[in-house]
Amino acid sequence: MKRLILTSAAGADLAKSKLAEIVVLFFFRFTWGPLPSSDYFAAYFGAQSGTLRPGDHWSDWGTKWPSKFKELRKLPFADFCERYDEIELWFDPSPDDQLQLIWLLDYLASYPELLKKLRLRLLASDLFDLRDRVSEASASHIPMVDVQARELNTARMAWQAYRTPTPEACANLLWSDLSALLMLRPALQELLAELPSSSTGLGATEMRFLELLSRGFANTNALFHLRSQRRTYVFSEFDLGSLLEGLALGPRPAVAGLGDELRTIDHGNLRARHEVYLRSRLSLTEFGKAVLAHQEDFSRYNPIDRWWGGTHLTNDKLWRYGAVLTKP
Repeated sequence: MKRLILTSAAGADLAKSKLAEIVVLFFFRFTWGPLPSSDYFAAYFGAQSGTLRPGDHWSDWGTKWPSKFKELRKLPFADFCERYDEIELWFDPSPDDQLQLIWLLDYLASYPELLKKLRLRLLASDLFDLRDRVSEASASHIPMVDVQARELNTARMAWQAYRTPTPEACANLLWSDLSALLMLRPALQELLAELPSSSTGLGATEMRFLELLSRGFANTNALFHLRSQRRTYVFSEFDLGSLLEGLALGPRPAVAGLGDELRTIDHGNLRARHEVYLRSRLSLTEFGKAVLAHQEDFSRYNPIDRWWGGTHLTNDKLWRYGAVLTKP
């Protein structure tokens, strides 16, 4: 039986497991920045035309392509998948992986001939935690279900909701039956928590930064990498850096001590930016302490300009989330 595994970047080590003939990775991060357009996705999943930039075609992200796959990589993604008897989806509970899962299921739902081949692994922990430990024997203990109409309908509903220009549809999903995709509800709850708070104007990760700084965590390494202390799992390290800069480099900073030279270093110069992060020693400003105490609203004094799914959050269009979703 020929098997194909589809997974996120976190599942790259699955290629070493010999569980499948090939492992195709997806590197999209749908938790930061504007979502790609429908036309972009059509080209991404289409035939390799030779005109796309590196990384803009699905085949650019295979783990290690044997020479026999040279021509097969040019196929549209659905045609490539048709070669296989079984297609396994390995996506962990993290919000980013769950978004990639619903996006991929939304696409695959348009190809009925593939549906009978789809299987979903029900992962209870991060794929990164499974690295170098996945084998045929260990995989047999990870539950797997057939992807049927309930899974597809739930995925399509959730992906379309996330793409809309307001977060209302996603908030309403929490009142829906999402049991077909067991990890989706907690992922949506984590995502919604990253909308600005009704009292502070900051999301869950930004507030957690302030809390950690108030307890003496003074360097970026702790803020970025101590996930068990931060306890928010939506953003990557690069996204976390942008959030921290927003807290520290605005007109009225909540955080002091972040290197001011970050204002002029190109965002693509990751090495230089990382060096600044490492030598910074952080603390709360008096304003930051007031925001942490819910006595001040960060967004009243500082610019907000970021994306949450299809929603563009700005100061004059600031959707907020607390006990309920609040319109601008």
